[in-house]
Amino acid sequence: MPLKIRKSKSPPPPLDCPLTECLSVIGGAWTPNIIWHLSGGPRRFSELKVDIPPISPKMLAARLKELEGKGVVVRAVKPTSPPSVEYSLTALGRELLPAIEAIVAVGQKLKQRNGWPAASA
Repeated sequence: MPLKIRKSKSPPPPLDCPLTECLSVIGGAWTPNIIWHLSGGPRRFSELKVDIPPISPKMLAARLKELEGKGVVVRAVKPTSPPSVEYSLTALGRELLPAIEAIVAVGQKLKQRNGWPAASA
């Protein structure tokens, strides 16, 4: 006899669910890493590439463009010779930091629980 499907006790999310909207921003590949590295201040593309070695230049460019479009990152062209571009978090982007920091804290606990050595912060 099949098990009966239980009804969820959680209220259904609204159609324009804010959780879904937030996760659409930070849920992309490498996006939390980019936000994390921008939390220390403005970074140039090449600096972010050094900060996150496994990310491809194509993926980094795509994520930065996406974050800029969502109002999380601002792109500023600096009047240098040759011109350089810096990326930094907007006020909205900085509001994501507590959520990412909470995820990092849980990640540390999961790593310790699963026998990984503790990382120094």
